[in-house]
Amino acid sequence: MKKWEENIRKVVPYTPGEQPNVSNMIKLNTNENPYPPSPCVRQALEKMSEEQFRLYPDPASSVLVNALAECYHRPEEQFFVGVGSDDVLAMAFQTFFNSDKPILFPDITYSFYPVWADLFRIPYKCPLLDSEFRIVKEDYLKENGGIIFPNPNAPTGLYMELSEVEEIIRNNPNVIVIVDEAYVDFAGRSAMELVDWYENLLVIQTFSKSRSMAGMRIGFAVGNPVLIKYLNDVKYSFNSYTMSQAALILGTAAVKDKDYFKDTCRKIVATRERVKKELAALGFHFPDSGANFIFAAHETCPAEELFEALKKQQIYVRYFDAPRICDYLRITVGTDEQMDALLTFLREYIGEKG
Repeated sequence: MKKWEENIRKVVPYTPGEQPNVSNMIKLNTNENPYPPSPCVRQALEKMSEEQFRLYPDPASSVLVNALAECYHRPEEQFFVGVGSDDVLAMAFQTFFNSDKPILFPDITYSFYPVWADLFRIPYKCPLLDSEFRIVKEDYLKENGGIIFPNPNAPTGLYMELSEVEEIIRNNPNVIVIVDEAYVDFAGRSAMELVDWYENLLVIQTFSKSRSMAGMRIGFAVGNPVLIKYLNDVKYSFNSYTMSQAALILGTAAVKDKDYFKDTCRKIVATRERVKKELAALGFHFPDSGANFIFAAHETCPAEELFEALKKQQIYVRYFDAPRICDYLRITVGTDEQMDALLTFLREYIGEKG
């Protein structure tokens, strides 16, 4: 090691899903929405003026905050927006997790959490999911420096009922509890409805999944105004202009088209439920996903082998070479046509092996 390297902060980075760029591929590995964003987004883009690109965006992101407040029938002071939910989450880690006590998050969960904890030098512990990959809520009722978990969890897809989420929040009044709801629009009730009752709750969502805008990088947090103020203080301490003018305008257009949003979510859920039945018939087993993906393992065919075989056919899914989950593939729910192509290949491949 060189002398100048001694004081460099070194971390093991997050590994994102593969982003292949080949023709005729079926991309089911990064949980993107297979449908385009609302037509209102394209219309808003076409109306953007050169002046809007020339000027700095509003640092308060008011147009988007206002749209979110109207959509969810909440005060504007309860909303914070950022460059994707990853940006919002990273800012929340910096803002709220500053205790000497360890924060808690599951051992199988979004793999960015330990990266941020290491980067920001936050101590942490990872309670184990049970044998069915469920969060054991009792493990989060002990002394800690903060709590974060996705609901539905990733990569398992399991949704925790709101009553259990509330139990964790209620029993941790002295720390911030963050519920990461990247996939909640495909599942059930959001913890957003608990914000008025628990001042220590922060709920984070994204436009990347249910609103088909992963490429625009838009995320938001909902919490009591005091928490939102603290987040903004951190944001303004290093970058006032985090969101682009285009993201603000196009994100606002997406939020306002509620019918398209609901219809797209319904289509994905319907496809997911159909594909679950088809996969089960082929010998796969999986947690009962409430997300826009299925976390599946086959009874006889190793996941890594299937992953490589699918890749050769330009069908991309996600494989995690990690303890407890190395037998599973995470399969994003695509269009019906994409999922039919996946199922056709699996029937042939597994049939030949049988």
